[in-house]
Amino acid sequence: MRWIVSIVINAIFFIALAGLFRDSFYLSGIGAALGASIILSLLNVIVKPILVLLTLPVTILSLGLFLFIINAVTLSLTAQLMGDSFGISSFGMSIFFSILLSLFNLVIQNTVLGRKKE
Repeated sequence: MRWIVSIVINAIFFIALAGLFRDSFYLSGIGAALGASIILSLLNVIVKPILVLLTLPVTILSLGLFLFIINAVTLSLTAQLMGDSFGISSFGMSIFFSILLSLFNLVIQNTVLGRKKE
């Protein structure tokens, strides 16, 4: 259940990004947002741990800031896998969106999902 809530929250965030950054972030519709959210979550489960393990020395030296680059890579992979229905203009924007996504998920998990545990 928590995974489905996470998918829907990320899809809503993608829709909001598409509305705010029309030149840099393209989304064809709600279905594309849900599809991108599902693909991103699958990449976070399968690809991200491998990338974290391979780049562990750099991540330690950067005090964990390199994780934003890894998140941007998974976001760019999502855009590549989605084709024309989901797109990000550049890798720099992927880094910016990954930072925003991380902050958004942190706030949502602490407020909405954190209250369900009590």
